[in-house]
Amino acid sequence: MERKSVRIAMNGVTGRMGYRQHLIRSILAIRDEGGLDLGDGTVLWPEPVLLGRREHALADLARRHGIEHWSTDLDAVLADDTLDIYFDAQVTSAREEALKKAIAAGKHVYTEKPTATGLAGALELARLARDAGIKHGVVQDKIFLPGLLKLKRLVDGGFFGEILSIRGEFGYWVFEGDWQDAQRPSWNYRAEDGGGITVDMFPHWEYVLHELFGRVTSVQALVTTHVPQRWDEQGKPYAATADDSAYGIFQLEGGAVAQINSSWAVRVGRDELVEFQVDGTHGSAVAGLRNCRVQHRSTTPKPVWNPDLPATESFRDQWQQVPDNAQFANGFRAQWELFLRHVALDEPYTWDLHAGARGVQLAELGLRSSAEGRRLDVPELTL
Repeated sequence: MERKSVRIAMNGVTGRMGYRQHLIRSILAIRDEGGLDLGDGTVLWPEPVLLGRREHALADLARRHGIEHWSTDLDAVLADDTLDIYFDAQVTSAREEALKKAIAAGKHVYTEKPTATGLAGALELARLARDAGIKHGVVQDKIFLPGLLKLKRLVDGGFFGEILSIRGEFGYWVFEGDWQDAQRPSWNYRAEDGGGITVDMFPHWEYVLHELFGRVTSVQALVTTHVPQRWDEQGKPYAATADDSAYGIFQLEGGAVAQINSSWAVRVGRDELVEFQVDGTHGSAVAGLRNCRVQHRSTTPKPVWNPDLPATESFRDQWQQVPDNAQFANGFRAQWELFLRHVALDEPYTWDLHAGARGVQLAELGLRSSAEGRRLDVPELTL
Protein backbone atom coordinates (compact mmCIF):
# COMPACT_ATOMS: atom_id res chain seq x y z
CA MET A 1 0.00 0.00 0.00
CA GLU A 2 1.06 3.57 -0.62
CA ARG A 3 1.61 5.59 2.55
CA LYS A 4 0.50 9.22 2.48
CA SER A 5 1.51 11.54 5.31
CA VAL A 6 -0.73 14.19 6.85
CA ARG A 7 0.96 16.70 9.16
CA ILE A 8 -1.16 17.87 12.10
CA ALA A 9 -0.28 20.74 14.44
CA MET A 10 -1.73 19.75 17.83
CA ASN A 11 -2.09 22.74 20.15
CA GLY A 12 -2.85 22.10 23.81
CA VAL A 13 -1.67 18.50 24.08
CA THR A 14 -0.06 19.13 27.46
CA GLY A 15 -3.59 19.36 28.91
CA ARG A 16 -5.45 16.30 30.17
CA MET A 17 -7.94 15.93 27.32
CA GLY A 18 -5.56 16.96 24.55
CA TYR A 19 -2.95 14.49 25.74
CA ARG A 20 -4.98 11.44 26.71
CA GLN A 21 -7.81 11.42 24.22
CA HIS A 22 -6.48 13.26 21.17
CA LEU A 23 -2.75 12.51 21.14
CA ILE A 24 -2.45 9.11 22.84
CA ARG A 25 -5.78 7.40 22.15
CA SER A 26 -6.41 8.90 18.72
CA ILE A 27 -3.44 10.06 16.64
CA LEU A 28 -0.72 7.85 18.17
CA ALA A 29 -3.14 4.91 18.36
CA ILE A 30 -3.76 5.24 14.61
CA ARG A 31 0.00 5.23 14.04
CA ASP A 32 0.49 2.22 16.32
CA GLU A 33 -1.90 0.25 14.11
CA GLY A 34 -0.11 1.17 10.90
CA GLY A 35 -2.05 4.27 9.88
CA LEU A 36 -5.58 4.86 8.60
CA ASP A 37 -6.56 2.61 5.69
CA LEU A 38 -8.47 4.78 3.21
CA GLY A 39 -9.73 1.76 1.28
CA ASP A 40 -8.24 2.84 -2.05
CA GLY A 41 -4.79 1.33 -1.65
CA THR A 42 -3.59 4.26 0.45
CA VAL A 43 -2.76 4.42 4.13
CA LEU A 44 -2.92 7.84 5.76
CA TRP A 45 -0.06 8.38 8.18
CA PRO A 46 -0.61 11.18 10.74
CA GLU A 47 2.49 13.13 11.74
CA PRO A 48 1.82 15.25 14.84
CA VAL A 49 3.59 18.54 15.48
CA LEU A 50 3.19 19.38 19.16
CA LEU A 51 2.29 22.98 20.05
CA GLY A 52 1.97 24.73 23.40
CA ARG A 53 3.34 27.35 25.74
CA ARG A 54 5.51 25.17 28.02
CA GLU A 55 8.71 24.24 26.24
CA HIS A 56 9.89 21.70 28.80
CA ALA A 57 6.53 19.87 28.79
CA LEU A 58 6.47 19.68 24.98
CA ALA A 59 10.05 18.43 24.84
CA ASP A 60 9.26 15.75 27.41
CA LEU A 61 6.15 14.59 25.51
CA ALA A 62 8.04 14.46 22.25
CA ARG A 63 10.86 12.45 23.80
CA ARG A 64 8.56 9.96 25.53
CA HIS A 65 6.50 9.27 22.43
CA GLY A 66 9.15 9.53 19.72
CA ILE A 67 7.65 12.64 18.10
CA GLU A 68 10.14 14.55 16.00
CA HIS A 69 8.63 18.02 15.81
CA TRP A 70 7.35 20.40 18.50
CA SER A 71 7.22 24.16 18.93
CA THR A 72 6.02 27.04 21.11
CA ASP A 73 5.71 29.33 18.06
CA LEU A 74 2.22 29.06 16.56
CA ASP A 75 2.91 31.55 13.75
CA ALA A 76 6.02 29.71 12.62
CA VAL A 77 4.23 26.36 12.53
CA LEU A 78 1.30 27.79 10.56
CA ALA A 79 3.73 29.33 8.06
CA ASP A 80 5.00 25.83 7.18
CA ASP A 81 3.56 24.87 3.79
CA THR A 82 3.89 21.15 4.59
CA LEU A 83 1.42 21.43 7.47
CA ASP A 84 -2.07 20.17 6.57
CA ILE A 85 -4.27 20.42 9.69
CA TYR A 86 -4.38 22.61 12.78
CA PHE A 87 -5.99 21.09 15.89
CA ASP A 88 -6.88 23.13 18.99
CA ALA A 89 -7.39 21.82 22.55
CA GLN A 90 -6.24 24.96 24.36
CA VAL A 91 -8.15 26.82 27.05
CA THR A 92 -11.31 28.29 25.55
CA SER A 93 -10.15 31.91 25.86
CA ALA A 94 -7.15 31.27 23.56
CA ARG A 95 -8.93 29.20 20.94
CA GLU A 96 -10.71 31.72 18.74
CA GLU A 97 -7.66 33.78 17.83
CA ALA A 98 -5.57 30.68 17.08
CA LEU A 99 -8.28 29.24 14.82
CA LYS A 100 -8.49 32.51 12.91
CA LYS A 101 -4.76 32.39 12.28
CA ALA A 102 -4.94 28.79 11.10
CA ILE A 103 -7.83 29.54 8.73
CA ALA A 104 -5.99 32.57 7.34
CA ALA A 105 -2.98 30.33 6.73
CA GLY A 106 -5.15 28.00 4.65
CA LYS A 107 -4.98 25.04 7.05
CA HIS A 108 -7.82 22.63 7.62
CA VAL A 109 -8.97 23.01 11.24
CA TYR A 110 -10.28 20.57 13.81
CA THR A 111 -11.06 21.84 17.28
CA GLU A 112 -12.41 21.14 20.71
CA LYS A 113 -15.46 23.02 21.84
CA PRO A 114 -16.68 25.57 22.60
CA THR A 115 -15.21 27.04 19.45
CA ALA A 116 -15.34 30.59 20.83
CA THR A 117 -16.33 32.49 23.96
CA GLY A 118 -19.45 33.95 22.29
CA LEU A 119 -21.84 33.29 19.42
CA ALA A 120 -20.57 36.19 17.28
CA GLY A 121 -17.05 34.78 17.37
CA ALA A 122 -18.23 31.23 16.66
CA LEU A 123 -20.22 32.36 13.62
CA GLU A 124 -17.30 34.43 12.36
CA LEU A 125 -15.07 31.35 12.49
CA ALA A 126 -17.63 29.35 10.50
CA ARG A 127 -17.89 32.09 7.88
CA LEU A 128 -14.12 32.48 7.60
CA ALA A 129 -13.68 28.73 7.13
CA ARG A 130 -16.45 28.60 4.52
CA ASP A 131 -14.98 31.51 2.57
CA ALA A 132 -11.46 30.04 2.77
CA GLY A 133 -12.67 26.76 1.30
CA ILE A 134 -10.98 24.67 3.97
CA LYS A 135 -12.21 21.54 5.74
CA HIS A 136 -13.30 22.15 9.34
CA GLY A 137 -14.58 20.04 12.19
CA VAL A 138 -15.55 20.31 15.85
CA VAL A 139 -15.15 17.52 18.41
CA GLN A 140 -18.55 16.07 19.30
CA ASP A 141 -17.36 12.97 21.09
CA LYS A 142 -20.44 12.05 23.12
CA ILE A 143 -22.40 10.75 20.11
CA PHE A 144 -19.60 8.25 19.45
CA LEU A 145 -19.84 6.70 22.92
CA PRO A 146 -21.05 3.06 23.00
CA GLY A 147 -24.05 3.87 25.21
CA LEU A 148 -25.27 6.65 22.93
CA LEU A 149 -24.57 4.62 19.79
CA LYS A 150 -26.87 1.94 21.22
CA LEU A 151 -29.42 4.64 22.02
CA LYS A 152 -29.26 5.92 18.44
CA ARG A 153 -29.78 2.36 17.22
CA LEU A 154 -33.00 2.25 19.24
CA VAL A 155 -34.16 5.62 17.89
CA ASP A 156 -33.42 4.63 14.29
CA GLY A 157 -35.20 1.30 14.79
CA GLY A 158 -38.39 2.93 16.05
CA PHE A 159 -38.17 1.30 19.46
CA PHE A 160 -39.63 4.27 21.38
CA GLY A 161 -42.69 5.00 19.29
CA GLU A 162 -43.33 8.69 19.87
CA ILE A 163 -40.53 10.12 22.00
CA LEU A 164 -42.02 12.12 24.88
CA SER A 165 -39.11 13.20 27.07
CA ILE A 166 -35.39 12.95 27.73
CA ARG A 167 -33.89 13.31 31.20
CA GLY A 168 -30.15 13.66 31.59
CA GLU A 169 -27.93 13.63 34.66
CA PHE A 170 -24.27 14.56 34.34
CA GLY A 171 -21.58 15.34 36.86
CA TYR A 172 -19.51 14.35 39.86
CA TRP A 173 -17.91 15.96 42.89
CA VAL A 174 -14.84 17.99 41.90
CA PHE A 175 -12.78 18.47 45.04
CA GLU A 176 -12.21 22.04 46.11
CA GLY A 177 -8.42 21.65 46.10
CA ASP A 178 -7.69 22.37 49.75
CA TRP A 179 -7.64 18.95 51.40
CA GLN A 180 -7.71 16.89 48.18
CA ASP A 181 -6.44 17.92 44.76
CA ALA A 182 -9.11 18.96 42.27
CA GLN A 183 -9.67 16.67 39.28
CA ARG A 184 -10.11 19.63 36.93
CA PRO A 185 -7.91 22.68 36.29
CA SER A 186 -8.64 25.85 38.22
CA TRP A 187 -9.38 27.93 35.11
CA ASN A 188 -12.59 25.91 34.72
CA TYR A 189 -13.98 27.81 37.72
CA ARG A 190 -12.97 31.33 36.66
CA ALA A 191 -15.35 33.08 34.27
CA GLU A 192 -12.63 35.53 33.23
CA ASP A 193 -10.61 32.59 31.86
CA GLY A 194 -13.53 31.10 29.92
CA GLY A 195 -14.59 28.66 32.62
CA GLY A 196 -18.06 27.51 33.65
CA ILE A 197 -20.08 24.33 33.29
CA THR A 198 -22.67 25.97 31.02
CA VAL A 199 -20.16 26.94 28.33
CA ASP A 200 -18.52 23.54 28.78
CA MET A 201 -21.52 21.21 28.75
CA PHE A 202 -24.40 22.95 26.94
CA PRO A 203 -22.53 22.60 23.61
CA HIS A 204 -22.42 18.84 24.30
CA TRP A 205 -26.12 18.69 25.06
CA GLU A 206 -26.92 20.66 21.89
CA TYR A 207 -25.35 18.13 19.55
CA VAL A 208 -26.55 15.09 21.53
CA LEU A 209 -30.14 16.32 21.41
CA HIS A 210 -29.83 17.55 17.79
CA GLU A 211 -28.32 14.30 16.49
CA LEU A 212 -30.57 11.86 18.34
CA PHE A 213 -33.89 13.59 18.90
CA GLY A 214 -34.23 16.91 17.07
CA ARG A 215 -33.21 20.55 17.07
CA VAL A 216 -33.49 22.53 20.30
CA THR A 217 -36.12 25.25 19.83
CA SER A 218 -36.19 26.82 23.31
CA VAL A 219 -34.18 26.79 26.54
CA GLN A 220 -34.91 27.64 30.14
CA ALA A 221 -32.00 27.38 32.53
CA LEU A 222 -30.95 28.05 36.09
CA VAL A 223 -27.21 28.47 36.47
CA THR A 224 -25.42 28.80 39.81
CA THR A 225 -22.12 28.48 41.67
CA HIS A 226 -22.62 26.09 44.57
CA VAL A 227 -18.97 26.13 45.71
CA PRO A 228 -17.83 29.77 45.84
CA GLN A 229 -14.19 29.21 46.86
CA ARG A 230 -11.63 26.76 45.52
CA TRP A 231 -7.85 26.25 45.68
CA ASP A 232 -5.62 26.35 42.60
CA GLU A 233 -2.72 24.15 41.49
CA GLN A 234 -0.34 26.04 43.83
CA GLY A 235 -2.64 25.54 46.80
CA LYS A 236 -3.79 29.17 46.85
CA PRO A 237 -7.47 30.00 47.47
CA TYR A 238 -9.39 31.83 44.77
CA ALA A 239 -12.96 32.95 44.17
CA ALA A 240 -14.92 30.63 41.88
CA THR A 241 -16.45 33.21 39.54
CA ALA A 242 -17.80 30.68 37.03
CA ASP A 243 -20.89 28.51 37.40
CA ASP A 244 -20.34 24.94 38.57
CA SER A 245 -23.94 23.75 38.07
CA ALA A 246 -26.55 24.29 35.35
CA TYR A 247 -30.10 22.99 35.26
CA GLY A 248 -31.72 23.16 31.83
CA ILE A 249 -35.09 22.44 30.20
CA PHE A 250 -35.01 22.20 26.41
CA GLN A 251 -37.98 22.08 24.05
CA LEU A 252 -37.21 20.06 20.92
CA GLU A 253 -38.54 20.26 17.41
CA GLY A 254 -41.38 17.77 17.26
CA GLY A 255 -42.53 18.41 20.81
CA ALA A 256 -40.29 16.28 23.04
CA VAL A 257 -38.96 17.90 26.22
CA ALA A 258 -35.43 17.37 27.56
CA GLN A 259 -34.32 18.11 31.12
CA ILE A 260 -30.57 17.92 31.76
CA ASN A 261 -28.78 18.61 35.04
CA SER A 262 -25.04 19.32 34.88
CA SER A 263 -22.97 19.74 38.04
CA TRP A 264 -19.45 19.56 39.41
CA ALA A 265 -20.94 19.73 42.90
CA VAL A 266 -22.92 16.48 42.98
CA ARG A 267 -22.02 13.02 44.26
CA VAL A 268 -22.66 10.19 41.84
CA GLY A 269 -25.65 7.98 42.61
CA ARG A 270 -25.87 6.65 39.05
CA ASP A 271 -24.27 3.69 37.31
CA GLU A 272 -22.21 6.05 35.11
CA LEU A 273 -21.06 9.68 35.21
CA VAL A 274 -23.67 10.62 32.63
CA GLU A 275 -27.02 8.95 31.99
CA PHE A 276 -29.94 9.78 29.73
CA GLN A 277 -33.42 8.33 30.22
CA VAL A 278 -35.62 8.44 27.14
CA ASP A 279 -39.32 7.75 27.51
CA GLY A 280 -41.61 7.01 24.59
CA THR A 281 -45.08 5.63 24.01
CA HIS A 282 -43.73 2.16 23.15
CA GLY A 283 -40.70 1.90 25.39
CA SER A 284 -38.00 3.57 27.47
CA ALA A 285 -34.22 3.39 27.68
CA VAL A 286 -31.45 4.52 30.00
CA ALA A 287 -28.09 5.09 28.31
CA GLY A 288 -24.74 5.96 29.83
CA LEU A 289 -21.19 6.12 28.54
CA ARG A 290 -21.03 2.42 27.70
CA ASN A 291 -24.26 0.69 28.65
CA CYS A 292 -27.88 0.99 27.63
CA ARG A 293 -30.86 -0.79 29.13
CA VAL A 294 -34.46 -0.83 27.93
CA GLN A 295 -38.00 -1.53 29.02
CA HIS A 296 -40.65 -2.21 26.38
CA ARG A 297 -44.30 -1.37 27.04
CA SER A 298 -45.13 -5.09 27.00
CA THR A 299 -42.85 -5.67 30.01
CA THR A 300 -43.59 -2.43 31.87
CA PRO A 301 -44.69 -3.11 35.48
CA LYS A 302 -47.84 -1.63 36.97
CA PRO A 303 -46.79 -0.13 40.31
CA VAL A 304 -49.31 1.42 42.67
CA TRP A 305 -48.34 4.31 44.95
CA ASN A 306 -48.57 3.23 48.59
CA PRO A 307 -46.16 4.97 50.99
CA ASP A 308 -47.36 2.79 53.87
CA LEU A 309 -45.78 -0.42 52.50
CA PRO A 310 -42.20 -1.22 51.46
CA ALA A 311 -41.51 -1.77 47.75
CA THR A 312 -42.03 -5.42 46.86
CA GLU A 313 -40.13 -5.40 43.58
CA SER A 314 -36.77 -4.20 42.27
CA PHE A 315 -37.62 -1.80 39.46
CA ARG A 316 -34.02 -1.65 38.19
CA ASP A 317 -33.95 -5.42 37.68
CA GLN A 318 -36.94 -5.19 35.32
CA TRP A 319 -34.86 -3.56 32.57
CA GLN A 320 -32.95 -5.44 29.86
CA GLN A 321 -29.42 -4.67 28.68
CA VAL A 322 -28.97 -3.76 25.02
CA PRO A 323 -26.23 -5.98 23.53
CA ASP A 324 -23.15 -4.46 21.92
CA ASN A 325 -23.69 -6.17 18.54
CA ALA A 326 -20.63 -4.25 17.32
CA GLN A 327 -17.06 -3.27 18.16
CA PHE A 328 -16.90 0.26 19.59
CA ALA A 329 -13.76 2.31 19.10
CA ASN A 330 -12.66 5.17 21.31
CA GLY A 331 -15.13 7.98 20.53
CA PHE A 332 -12.46 10.64 20.02
CA ARG A 333 -10.50 8.39 17.67
CA ALA A 334 -13.64 7.45 15.73
CA GLN A 335 -14.34 11.10 14.96
CA TRP A 336 -10.68 11.82 14.18
CA GLU A 337 -10.76 9.05 11.59
CA LEU A 338 -13.91 10.48 10.00
CA PHE A 339 -12.35 13.94 9.84
CA LEU A 340 -9.12 12.62 8.33
CA ARG A 341 -11.12 10.79 5.68
CA HIS A 342 -13.04 14.01 5.06
CA VAL A 343 -9.75 15.85 4.47
CA ALA A 344 -8.18 13.11 2.35
CA LEU A 345 -11.19 11.90 0.35
CA ASP A 346 -13.74 14.72 0.69
CA GLU A 347 -16.19 12.31 2.30
CA PRO A 348 -19.32 13.94 3.80
CA TYR A 349 -18.87 15.45 7.24
CA THR A 350 -21.49 17.38 9.22
CA TRP A 351 -19.81 18.18 12.56
CA ASP A 352 -18.29 21.43 11.38
CA LEU A 353 -17.81 24.96 12.74
CA HIS A 354 -21.44 25.76 11.93
CA ALA A 355 -22.52 22.86 14.16
CA GLY A 356 -20.05 24.09 16.77
CA ALA A 357 -21.65 27.54 16.68
CA ARG A 358 -25.01 25.98 17.60
CA GLY A 359 -23.43 24.72 20.80
CA VAL A 360 -22.04 28.16 21.65
CA GLN A 361 -25.45 29.65 20.91
CA LEU A 362 -27.20 27.28 23.33
CA ALA A 363 -24.67 28.01 26.09
CA GLU A 364 -25.03 31.75 25.57
CA LEU A 365 -28.82 31.55 25.63
CA GLY A 366 -28.72 29.29 28.69
CA LEU A 367 -26.70 31.85 30.62
CA ARG A 368 -29.01 34.64 29.47
CA SER A 369 -32.10 32.61 30.37
CA SER A 370 -30.79 32.15 33.89
CA ALA A 371 -29.87 35.82 34.27
CA GLU A 372 -33.28 36.99 33.02
CA GLY A 373 -35.34 34.25 34.66
CA ARG A 374 -37.29 33.31 31.55
CA ARG A 375 -37.51 30.83 28.69
CA LEU A 376 -35.82 31.86 25.44
CA ASP A 377 -36.34 30.73 21.85
CA VAL A 378 -33.36 29.19 20.06
CA PRO A 379 -33.46 30.46 16.44
CA GLU A 380 -31.93 28.46 13.63
CA LEU A 381 -28.44 29.67 12.75
CA THR A 382 -27.58 30.75 9.22
CA LEU A 383 -24.25 31.88 7.86
